[in-house]
Amino acid sequence: MAGTSHGHTPAAWTGVVIAFIGFCISGAFMVLANPLGFWAGLVVVALGGVVGLAMRAAGMGAPKAAHRDLADVIAANRVAAKV
Repeated sequence: MAGTSHGHTPAAWTGVVIAFIGFCISGAFMVLANPLGFWAGLVVVALGGVVGLAMRAAGMGAPKAAHRDLADVIAANRVAAKV
């Protein structure tokens, strides 16, 4: 997975940072026994996911790799196996 740069994009980092902040908010309010703050933190966690998806849709995420046809993959493996 290191060769794919999975998650090394502005969209991924922004979404994870926002979700982490929401997780910290929710955890703090859980310890303080404040249900409203806990749920507000979970809303921030969900907001992180929405922001990450919106940034990916805006072109700040990793481009999707084109899938190779199964016949091409099988042929490539057969050639590599004979060598």
